[in-house]
Amino acid sequence: MKGTLLVNGTQTPPTAAAVADLLSAGTSFWLDLDGIDDEASHLLTATFKFHPLAVEDAEHFGQRPKVDEFDDFTYFVVHGALPDGSGTSELHIFFLPHCLVTVHHGECPALADVHRRVERRHSIDDTSPEVTLLYIIVDSLVDSFFPVLSRFDDEVDQLEDDILREPTEAQLGVLFDMKRSLISMRKVVTPQRDMFAGLASGVIELPGMTRDGERYFRDLYDHLIRIADVVDSYRDLLSGVMDTHVSTVSNRLNVVMKQLTIIATIFLPLSYLTGFFGQNFSFLVGHITGRAPFFVFGLGLEILAAMVLLYFFRKRGWLGGPTS
Repeated sequence: MKGTLLVNGTQTPPTAAAVADLLSAGTSFWLDLDGIDDEASHLLTATFKFHPLAVEDAEHFGQRPKVDEFDDFTYFVVHGALPDGSGTSELHIFFLPHCLVTVHHGECPALADVHRRVERRHSIDDTSPEVTLLYIIVDSLVDSFFPVLSRFDDEVDQLEDDILREPTEAQLGVLFDMKRSLISMRKVVTPQRDMFAGLASGVIELPGMTRDGERYFRDLYDHLIRIADVVDSYRDLLSGVMDTHVSTVSNRLNVVMKQLTIIATIFLPLSYLTGFFGQNFSFLVGHITGRAPFFVFGLGLEILAAMVLLYFFRKRGWLGGPTS
C-alpha cells in the first residue's frame, strides 16, 4: 500500500493496523493513497466500510468531477491542472467526520503544496480540521489552473504575432493542440464549478461545516467561475487566431497569384508577336528584312506591349501605384 498517513502534522507510512487504531480512537487523520492495490481496496471496504460503488470509482480514474453523498461519508472527484499544461491531475476524496482519504495515481503536484500549507497550520476553523483540510486540498487543485492559463495567454499572444509575421503549417498544429487542451480543461472546470456551487450554497451538507467554512468554499466557487470564464474567452480567442492564420495565408496566396497573373499577362502579347512574326509567309520573309525592321518589329513592339501593360497595371494599382 503506497501513500502517506498524516496525524497531527506528522507523516508516517500507512498500515492497516494503524488506520484501524485511529478510526477506533476517533483521532483525526489524513490518509493519502497512491493508487489502490488489493491491500488498499480491502482497507477501504472492510475497515472504512465505504460503499463498493465509491471504491470502484476510486479504482478507475478518468472520471468527471462529481460529489456523491452516502450515509456516513461524502465522495468527491476533483481535478487540478498539471504544471506543464498537458492535462489534469485527478484526485478522489472520501470525506468522513473524523478523517479524510485521498486517492491519486502517480505524482500529484497540488498535494505537495497541501503538505506545506498544513505544516504552516493554515486553517479555516480549528474546530473542524477535516473541513479545513478538504478546503486546502481543493483550493490547491483549483489554484493550479491559474499559472497554466497565464502561460497559455502568453503563448497565444506570441503565436498570433508569429502568424502575422510568417504563417506556417506548424502553427496550425500548435493551435489545434492548444484548442484540445482548452476543451479538456473546460470538461473538468465546468462540472467542478457547478459541484462547488451546491456545496457553497448549502445544498450539499458536510459534517462539521461551519458558517465561516462556507465562506471559504464560496471563495473556491468564485475562483472556478473566473477559471471557467477565462477558458471560454481563450477558446474564442483561439478561434480568432485560427481565422487570422487562414486570412493571412489567403492574403499571401492572393498576392502570389496576382504576381503570377501579371507575369503571365505580360508574356501573353509577347508570345503573340513572336508567333505572328515567326510565320513562314512570303510577304513577311520578303519585306521585313534588315536591322531596322528587326529593332522596330522584333524588339520595339514587344517592349511597347510590355510598357503598355505595366502602365495599365500601375494605373489600376496592382503594382502599388494610383488607382483609377
